[in-house]
Amino acid sequence: MKTIRRTTLVGLLLSLSTFAIAQRPVKITAAEQQQISITTPGLFAHSNVFTIDFDRLKDDDYSFPLPVGKAAVANNQALEITTSKGDAVKAMFEGVVRMSRKTSQYGNMVIVRHDNGLETAYANNAQNLVKVGDRVKAGQTLAIVGGKGDKHSCLFAILVNGGWINPGIIVDPNSHRLRGGVVQFKKVGRHVDVAMVKAEKDETAHSDNLVAKADNSSILSLDPDDATSDPFAGSGSFKLNLDKISKSHWAYPLPGSHVISPYGGRRNHAGVDVKTCPNDKILAAFDGVVTRSSPFSGYGNCVVIRHAYGFETLYSHQSRNLVKVGQKVKAGQVIGLTGRTGRATTEHLHFEVKFRGRRLNPGMLFNHVAKRLQAVTLVLTKAGGITSKKN
Repeated sequence: MKTIRRTTLVGLLLSLSTFAIAQRPVKITAAEQQQISITTPGLFAHSNVFTIDFDRLKDDDYSFPLPVGKAAVANNQALEITTSKGDAVKAMFEGVVRMSRKTSQYGNMVIVRHDNGLETAYANNAQNLVKVGDRVKAGQTLAIVGGKGDKHSCLFAILVNGGWINPGIIVDPNSHRLRGGVVQFKKVGRHVDVAMVKAEKDETAHSDNLVAKADNSSILSLDPDDATSDPFAGSGSFKLNLDKISKSHWAYPLPGSHVISPYGGRRNHAGVDVKTCPNDKILAAFDGVVTRSSPFSGYGNCVVIRHAYGFETLYSHQSRNLVKVGQKVKAGQVIGLTGRTGRATTEHLHFEVKFRGRRLNPGMLFNHVAKRLQAVTLVLTKAGGITSKKN
């Protein structure tokens, strides 16, 4: 009985001790403030492996460092993100600033140590706006982008235990979105191996581009080339659960935008107008095939993409279209740049959705505030009818 009490007391003290350590302010050593590549204290103290499930992150748990920038992988260990002068550099995840100083190789540099075990580095800044020890949230401004002449860019890197990894493993440079899935980080000697151990939810048991069958059991994309069966056979209708379209197969057409003109209203607006800045990247909403890419009456430069089951999406007023008719595109692929061609008074994106030739409110598919698919099931009919029910 005494042994049981002693064990219980020891366990309680250990729990209290662990809680106290977790709540204690983070201490950044002098070496951590000076060295770019340095091991993360305690990262592999209890195991030589840890994982991150990126599918569990909420929308406000992540931000691309320069949302309107153009990113390219540099030497398989960093992203060079080009943008405009004065743009704000954002924290990718929540964490604590462990370095904020001018370096000889990378100029003004900020490194953030995140709660998930990763570190992110933001270099070549014109000005750092945070100091060591500051706790920052995803999307919080860390610095002002630097540059020389007409080129302004941020060199962005992801570090694990001091080692630089290819950021393309974690984030798609083109769409700026997290790739999703469960990623494993395993310490092997002095190195850390990085591997995808579980694909996005529901994709492990299916091919990458699988779409719905008639029984609606496994919807992962709206790629028209992968629809191998007629979902309207028999009853003439079927249910499309938007929750079952995986992350890699949809994208909000203009991330970071706000609505300036809703669907419908007095002027019977055929779509929704969303705005960010001139020449911002417009993304394909779903996998599909381009059926129009040309000037089109009051729409100006216009792109139309055909998707599965009779869905079409339209994007207009572009300053420039970046796709051609007949081209197959993936969700999140850049298809054009925002402009004011056609009948437009400001640079923006006019976005429309059609189902079997009938226009519908894009808000049935997308939450314009959260920039994500609606949590609904659509009942589609072969005649073009569509109703929505919350999941």
